[in-house]
Amino acid sequence: MPARILDGAALARQLRSEVVPRIAAFASARGRPPGLGIVLVGDDAGSEIYVRNKLRSAGETGLRADLERLPASASLDDVLRVVARLNASDVHDAVLVQSPLPDALGPRAEQAVCDAVAPWKDVDGFHPANVGRLVQGRPTLVPCTPLGIIELLERSQVAISGANAVVIGRSDIVGKPVALLLLHRHATVTICHSRTRGLAGIAASADILVAAVGRPGFVTREFVKPGAVVVDVGINRVTSAEMARALLGDGHPRLAELERRGSLVVGDVAPDAAEVAGAITPVPGGVGPLTIAMLLHTTVRAAEQGARTTGD
Repeated sequence: MPARILDGAALARQLRSEVVPRIAAFASARGRPPGLGIVLVGDDAGSEIYVRNKLRSAGETGLRADLERLPASASLDDVLRVVARLNASDVHDAVLVQSPLPDALGPRAEQAVCDAVAPWKDVDGFHPANVGRLVQGRPTLVPCTPLGIIELLERSQVAISGANAVVIGRSDIVGKPVALLLLHRHATVTICHSRTRGLAGIAASADILVAAVGRPGFVTREFVKPGAVVVDVGINRVTSAEMARALLGDGHPRLAELERRGSLVVGDVAPDAAEVAGAITPVPGGVGPLTIAMLLHTTVRAAEQGARTTGD
């Protein structure tokens, strides 16, 4: 029996519709909508697409979203000055600095920028104060992709409490926070990475398997316990027809998409995993759309919390 598809795109549409009344209620009470400030540095093609999608989704729900664009030649001080201005803004309740930052800013730029965003406006949940609260099980602002994964699992009636969960990937953006969110919902969690010995065997013990390694087709059917729930976080752009055929198989309908567009987005999970899994997220249309939907919800949450703090 083929795996049940966990449709993240459909859930994202539902989540966007659910946030609209909250935005309207905030705007009615405060005389303005919740506001998001996005900082984009440089001209990374992927970042341009992500930011454009975020701005469009915000506008469709009535959320205010403003883009602060800086050239690739900007210094780290330039970026930090923009962040400081958004921190002090009365109309921006949330601040997001789009990753990745240009290499020219230096190896510690990402951390410096994360530390500079005000914790109460840190819609990415990357500030040390927000990470600490997440570790303690009392989060306020949480990274959007992990939050979307949990939302998808819970609304798909996937039992997390008591489940054996394996997360492949230990990034601060996805791997670690999703492991903590699962742990706080009473799953038994194992985090694996590139140096884990016997990785396939450990993964095959999971009731819930989260793949966030950034390697196309890395997780094959040998990694999957029969009936397991598989969450594919990977967004890998493939331009080689040979690689696409190796991942998808000759004659796969998506190969026509590669020929038409010149590239193809695939996940970290190989197609044959669906032959074993009980449920699986597709790529595209799985976790990706949920990230932006949860960004909208988290922005509104930041706005609501800020209003309570100031007493407005």
